[in-house]
Amino acid sequence: MFERLKEDIHTIKERDPAAKNYVEILLCYPGLHAIWFHRIAHALYLRKWFTLARLISHFSRWITGIEIHPGVKIGRRLFIDHGMGVVIGETAEIGDDCLIYKGVVLGGTTLEKKKRHPTLGNRVVVGSNAIILGAITVGDGARIGSGSVVVKPVPPGATVVGVPGRIVESLTPEKVELDFEHGNLPDPLSDIVKMLLQLHNKLEERVKRLERLEDLNSKTIPSED
Repeated sequence: MFERLKEDIHTIKERDPAAKNYVEILLCYPGLHAIWFHRIAHALYLRKWFTLARLISHFSRWITGIEIHPGVKIGRRLFIDHGMGVVIGETAEIGDDCLIYKGVVLGGTTLEKKKRHPTLGNRVVVGSNAIILGAITVGDGARIGSGSVVVKPVPPGATVVGVPGRIVESLTPEKVELDFEHGNLPDPLSDIVKMLLQLHNKLEERVKRLERLEDLNSKTIPSED
């Protein structure tokens, strides 16, 4: 148990350049506290002490601003960075070495009592305010851009951006880095606009050439008078 606690703290020290020392991490990282509260609540949930489990998760939400249902299955070395506004639903599953930023929602899309929340593979990065809905799988090493809304499965190593989410890049999961440079993400809408502007410029130039040719012809053809 103490090894897992040390692993959690060490994970934050490795991934967050703002973390100055282990005491600061222990006292001032709500993402860490939310995961520890969740482990207690999840253990009670598995023993069918549902109300007590929900009370602990509710207290955790009040303290940390992060809402994790006691039924959620979480792997090792999850880092919830900042974390305010994160909501993770009952049947969600999160693999090892994942990184989740603030405002992320792993939500459900049905009222039926079955698997209805997303499953994240290993080494998945989910950007700020991204929303992933339904019983879909986000493959190992996938990256979800900030503000994206994902409602379809994401293959391993893919980068998804936009509303609704679209795949803009695919890598092998082994080549994906956890330091997610959002400023370098491709923008498919911007690419489309650039393509349309280029086409517009070509058409405009063609019209000008036709107009010049028409003027030249009108000057070279003698009048009937």
